[in-house]
Amino acid sequence: MSRDRLSRRDGLALAAGLVGLSLLPRAAAAEMPAAARAALDRVLAGRAAEEGGITLRLPAIAENGNSVPMAVIVDSPMTAADHIRTIHVFADRNPTPEVALFRLTPAMGRAQVETRIRLGETQDVIAVAETSTGRLMIGRAEVKVTIGGCGG
Repeated sequence: MSRDRLSRRDGLALAAGLVGLSLLPRAAAAEMPAAARAALDRVLAGRAAEEGGITLRLPAIAENGNSVPMAVIVDSPMTAADHIRTIHVFADRNPTPEVALFRLTPAMGRAQVETRIRLGETQDVIAVAETSTGRLMIGRAEVKVTIGGCGG
């Protein structure tokens, strides 16, 4: 079994994500733009989401917001009885806050997705995962963007 080495940049991004997770519930509601709050509320549908269980891997600083690498990893057994069904990703200051929706099945074996997203400015990226039992998990990471990627 090989061991992946964590680069300094990934380590800093992970640390920033963990710090962001600790601030999520209280600070997020107060500072989140209305469009992002509405998009997040549609997914939560009045249900409580528990912190933790989600790791967001993003660079702490993105030199160009046009293409920011992102990975979302969710702790889940990925069995038929208990697996991650969906992962929603929001960029709270983008013109369209919901930037990705992933649908997963137990056949995937791991609840992990990777892609690139566009960020218009420095902002928080928020991931919400829903399990097959209806449980919600939420995580957040801040990304500082030096050149925005959403135009205007």
